[in-house]
Amino acid sequence: ILDYIKFESGNLCQITGGRNLGRVGTVVNRERHPGSFDIVHIKDANEHVFATRLNNVFIIGKGSKAFVSLPRGKGVKLSIAEERDKRLASKTH
Repeated sequence: ILDYIKFESGNLCQITGGRNLGRVGTVVNRERHPGSFDIVHIKDANEHVFATRLNNVFIIGKGSKAFVSLPRGKGVKLSIAEERDKRLASKTH
């Protein structure tokens, strides 16, 4: 282990489970729910804010600097319409 990053607001994270699997964003805040699941609010590169369970979040960088290489597309989830437009644009070329 060369370094470690604390779980705090403003750090870069990747989602490792649930419906938002694979998304990358910045931790906005953390809601503590004693006796239940803690919820983490995350903002991605397109300024979309989403929430997931704490167990599904893995911190990958301090601030906006990632300590690991990011997947193609920087972990941003496209809407259904955006995916369709991208797919149609690639077919025509």
